[in-house]
Amino acid sequence: MMAAITAAENGAKVILLEKMPLLGKKMMITGKGRCNVTNDSPNVEIIKNIKGNGKFLYSAVNSFSPKDVMNFVENLGVPLKVERGRRVFPVSDMAKDVADAFKNRLLDLGVDIRTDMAVEKILTAENKVAGVLTKRGEKINADRAILAVGGASYPATGSSGDGYKMAKALGHKVTDIFPALVPLETEEDWVKEATGLSLRNVKAALIVDGKKVEEEFGEMLFAHFGITGPIILSLSRTASKSLSEGKSVEIAIDLKPALDEDTLDKRIERDFEKYKSKIAKNAMTDLLPQKLIAPVLDAAYIDEEKIAGEISKKERRLLVRALKGLVLTILKTRPIAEAIVTAGGVSVKEINPKTMESKLVKGLYFAGEVIDIDGFTGGYNLQAAFSTGRAAGYWSVTNE
Repeated sequence: MMAAITAAENGAKVILLEKMPLLGKKMMITGKGRCNVTNDSPNVEIIKNIKGNGKFLYSAVNSFSPKDVMNFVENLGVPLKVERGRRVFPVSDMAKDVADAFKNRLLDLGVDIRTDMAVEKILTAENKVAGVLTKRGEKINADRAILAVGGASYPATGSSGDGYKMAKALGHKVTDIFPALVPLETEEDWVKEATGLSLRNVKAALIVDGKKVEEEFGEMLFAHFGITGPIILSLSRTASKSLSEGKSVEIAIDLKPALDEDTLDKRIERDFEKYKSKIAKNAMTDLLPQKLIAPVLDAAYIDEEKIAGEISKKERRLLVRALKGLVLTILKTRPIAEAIVTAGGVSVKEINPKTMESKLVKGLYFAGEVIDIDGFTGGYNLQAAFSTGRAAGYWSVTNE
C-alpha cells in the first residue's frame, strides 16, 4: 500500500494486486490489533533493532524515518500517540483506522485496486519487467513491478511464501527462511501447569550449547506449549536459528533480577524464619507466584513438604541459584505460521539499498518482509516495510 501510494503520488499509473479479499490484513493484526505503526526512536536505534540486515536499511530509513511515517499517517487523518518503549499507535487503538486511511488514500489517487487477485509470476522480456501473470491466467502489462507480498508467517493474511517463489523464478537468491518473533516450545512438563502466568520485571538469558549469548529484561508469559511474551519473542530469532543448526538451546529465567545472590539469600532466610513451622511450599508464597513454587523447589532439589525451619544454608543456596536461573529446555519454535515475522528472504546483496530495485532484473523492486530483513517487536518491522515501500514506490517512477 505504501509503495502504491508513493508511486501514484509521483505520477505513475498504478495497479495494486491483492491476493486477499481486502487490503491490509497483516497490518490489522499488528500490535495486537492496535497497529504498532512505528517506533519513535532515532534512525540509528531503528537500524540497531532490525537484527536481520538492519544496515541494508540505512538509506531507506534516512529517506523515510519514523517521524516521516508518523507525519504521513497523521496527514491521512489518523492521530497517533507514543507509548512505553516509544511504540507508536493510533489514538483510537484500532488498526483498522490505519488500514482504512491507507485504502482511502489509494482511492483518492486513483489506484486500480484489484482484490482476490493472486499473482502467479512476474513476466520479463530481455531481462526487464514486462508485466505479471495472475493465477486466473490474466496477463497484465507493466514495465515496473514491486514485489511487496510479505514473508511466510500468518498465511491467513496472505503472506504464504509466494514472493520467494516469484523471486527465485527470476534468478534471485532466497536465504533460508525461519520464524522470528515466535513463541518457544519447552520440554519441561510443569510449564503446562503454569499456563496463563505472566511475569514482569524478570530477566531471560538465552543459552546456546552451554554459553549465554543474549539476555532480555521485561515481561514473559507461560503457555500450554512453553513460553512467549516480549522478552521471549526478542530472544526467539537467535533461538530459532540455533535450533535449525542442531545446537542445544535453553532459556534461564532470573526471577529476582533486582537482588544479588547474598541479598536474596537473606530474604529467603527471613521468610523461612517467619514461616519456620510451615512446609517449604507454603513458606514461599511471599516470594513467588503459586504456580512457580513447586518447579523452583524441584530445581533446587528441596522436598516441598520439608519444614521451612529445617532447611539448611546449603539448601538455601541451591534455592537462590534456582531463583536466579530457572532453566527451561527449548525443543523447537512454534510453527512459522504463528511467527510475527519471517527471518530470511530475498538476498539483500541482490537489491539496491537506495532504490530497492533488483540488481538482476530491470524494473523489478522489492519492499517489506519478502526481503531478508527482520526486526524486534515494537514497531520496527512496520517501519522497515514503510521505508522500503516508500523507496520502491518513489524510485520505480523516477529511476529511469
